[in-house]
Amino acid sequence: MAATNINRVIITGNLTRDPELRSTNGGMSVCSLRVAVNTRRKDQSSGEWVDKPNYFDVTVWGAQGENCAQYLQKGRPVAVDGRLEWREWQDQQGNKRQSVDIIADSVQFLGSREGGENGGRFTPQSDVPADTGDFEQAPVAAGNTDDDIPF
Repeated sequence: MAATNINRVIITGNLTRDPELRSTNGGMSVCSLRVAVNTRRKDQSSGEWVDKPNYFDVTVWGAQGENCAQYLQKGRPVAVDGRLEWREWQDQQGNKRQSVDIIADSVQFLGSREGGENGGRFTPQSDVPADTGDFEQAPVAAGNTDDDIPF
């Protein structure tokens, strides 16, 4: 039986710069994001907990990339679900360079960066307003009370 390989990554963090949208020669849109994700660590000298940022380059293809470029901006919190991709190239000086990037399968917009009541913290909010007009209260059957439920 062959071993199964899994290449999956999920991160939540904040954009460190505005998205950069470009197109391939074939006309496919591709958006580049840079996401900062904090890791909490205990400082050895002070004993205090500190946040250490990690930075990830994220590539988003197609219509989803166009949406990211249109609606996201520096500082915005996002959740990224995707896979890791290793690449290698030579820079202009001929040095061998390597990086590991995240190729996004989905990007969720988590909120907006506003000073507001939370003292500058991010306020989770949906980008799609909820319409509760379709919800009706379920009718209660006659003679049925909580005491009649056998569990």
